[in-house]
Amino acid sequence: MENLDTARDFVMANWPALGSIILPNVGGWANGLFFAGQIRKDNSEKSWYDELKKPSWTPPKWVFGPAWTVLYSSMGYASYLIWEECDGFTEDAVLPLTLYGVQLLLNWSWTPIFFGLKDFKLAFIEISVLSGAAVATTLSFGSVNKTAGLLLIPYLAWLGYASSLSYYIWKNNPKPVKGQ
Repeated sequence: MENLDTARDFVMANWPALGSIILPNVGGWANGLFFAGQIRKDNSEKSWYDELKKPSWTPPKWVFGPAWTVLYSSMGYASYLIWEECDGFTEDAVLPLTLYGVQLLLNWSWTPIFFGLKDFKLAFIEISVLSGAAVATTLSFGSVNKTAGLLLIPYLAWLGYASSLSYYIWKNNPKPVKGQ
């Protein structure tokens, strides 16, 4: 009987909420897997990222994965709250969920610009635009569902921190030679 209850609970899971939480993480995970070699090398060799001049307040590399997983999950759950509050993709949901989608695409785009193109100026410009889109999303979410808006506050704080890191790296590092 216990197995039947477990199976029923699995089927009864809130799949829209789970999907909303997983979706933003997919882009982060894909970027992480694709660009991992840019950041991590074996112990005998440093990556070009290791050689960059970074501020003393740069977190250890291992912090980024867990931080982004928490942030993406909270963003995703916030988007679910909007979807639920507006009864799906209705007219009321168009603006907040479109803003969310735009800022999510901008978010996923920063990594290929920074690690793929190694264009630090463009990466800073992009994260600045992303930050504006994230503020607009937060305000829009908050006007529909206070909890959804509040769930994005840590994301805004992290984007401010990440923007300052991006700016520092741009200003203190020449563009790497192609192929590095």
